[in-house]
Amino acid sequence: MYVGALELDVLLGDVHSLKQKRSVVKPVVAELRRRFEVSAAEAGHQDLHRRALIGVAAVAAEASHVRDLLDACERLVAGRPELELLSARRRLLGPDDD
Repeated sequence: MYVGALELDVLLGDVHSLKQKRSVVKPVVAELRRRFEVSAAEAGHQDLHRRALIGVAAVAAEASHVRDLLDACERLVAGRPELELLSARRRLLGPDDD
């Protein structure tokens, strides 16, 4: 079993309140969950209205499948015109990791 985690730090475009931020981030998180069957949530920067940290996690039998899923999730977020992807960090844990 392999577990992958992806942390996406994004800058939001024309957003002036936390309510507007939710209206941008919530559909992105929902699309990640629906399209890729991963766990996804806003995981940081909740008090900043122009920044968001989106966390994604995936579990699969093969490490390559986890990598492919996380790559696809990163591409989806990077391709959204209302977001600017500032950084992406990932971690992969497998059977040999403690």
